Amino acid sequence: MKKTVQVATSEIHGRGLFATRRIKAGTLIGHCQTRPTKTENDYTLWLETGPVDVTCELKYINHGTRPNVAYYDDLSVVALRDIAPEEELLHHYGDDWE
Repeated sequence: MKKTVQVATSEIHGRGLFATRRIKAGTLIGHCQTRPTKTENDYTLWLETGPVDVTCELKYINHGTRPNVAYYDDLSVVALRDIAPEEELLHHYGDDWE
């Protein structure tokens, strides 16, 4: 089966995660693999248990005010709407990122 996403150059922030084929709304794209950290960086998420670094390719999902994916509490990433091939995956990180 063809891979669903790939890391490529992004106009938003250096590297981004892009669809390699059409992704239907509601599709589980993956679960973030993480490790605890004491040093914050671009790939740090803040959980109730403390900060963690995302260690898989999902860390390349950039911020966008019109998101097409969402992170959920179980660290799954799901498509919010249909995503076209070659479209960058975007998550709304919050108003502080504007």
